[in-house]
Amino acid sequence: MDASTPDTGSSFDELVAGITGELHKRIVGQDDMIARLLVGLLTGGHVLLEGVPGLAKTLTVQSLAETIDASFQRIQFTPDLLPADVMGTMIYNQETGEFVAKKGPVFANLVLADEINRAPPKVQSALLEAMQEKQVTIGGESFPLVEPFLVMATQNPIEQEGTYPLPEAQVDRFMLKLRVPYPDRAAEKEIMRRMAGKAPVPLDVVVRPGDILAARREIADLYMDDKLSDYIVEIVHSSRDPADHGLAELEPLIDYGASPRASIALALCARAHAYLQGRTYVLPDDVKAIGPDVLRHRIITSYEAEAEEVTSDDIVQLIFEAVEVP
Repeated sequence: MDASTPDTGSSFDELVAGITGELHKRIVGQDDMIARLLVGLLTGGHVLLEGVPGLAKTLTVQSLAETIDASFQRIQFTPDLLPADVMGTMIYNQETGEFVAKKGPVFANLVLADEINRAPPKVQSALLEAMQEKQVTIGGESFPLVEPFLVMATQNPIEQEGTYPLPEAQVDRFMLKLRVPYPDRAAEKEIMRRMAGKAPVPLDVVVRPGDILAARREIADLYMDDKLSDYIVEIVHSSRDPADHGLAELEPLIDYGASPRASIALALCARAHAYLQGRTYVLPDDVKAIGPDVLRHRIITSYEAEAEEVTSDDIVQLIFEAVEVP
């Protein structure tokens, strides 16, 4: 791509700068988490945030919702939650003598599924139709969800007491899985200064739903060379047949590789990453930067990998090192 290729316009600058500027009034650090949440918002891809309690996962999603002129619902997942508490149910109307649908909190533009792995799999799976089909079926009738629709879920690490692993089909619906780290010393000191005994800083609405949908159309039109498409396919295929790509040592460590949904997600997220950098074209660095967040939850490791303490992140890193960059 020629260096003279024009950058994205001022509408991009205003949208991204507006959201990040508002979030940083309240959130200290966590730049990577904010950037990835923007990728999810600007592609329509659902985001799963994993980290120990107290890392501002919920606060960040709630704050993001405050910057958008759209409906927002928070669902606190608990062991006694029922699917109807999320999706809605049929209720009897005594005046008309008919059953009518009472829509649940999933009928919002931005849905925060807080501590999603605190609820049993039956409740987690209730979100599958909404996340994939952008509709909900109640009492045999399907109701479309309003665009933009986005699920942002938080979860505690699986090894913590009282959690349930997310079903593989559920996890695959999330475009990105983010690992939220602890803040460094300077950031933690600033967090103490801002938050200790003070009310949260009010945030301004800076984005409308139409702005988000327009940005999604721009991202879909970003230029991606055919060689980059081949690069993405090679990366995903390496997770399924590592031996064919000189990674025979990974064969016993992987039970299941990434699905075709991973290829789609990686291409779309690479475009969004380029968009956030102010470019109208995609580079290999965009694929590398976003790749771990797209692939880590789509590669299912084996018992042998667990025994050797090899994680999906380790496997993704080895794949990116092995696959030739165009």
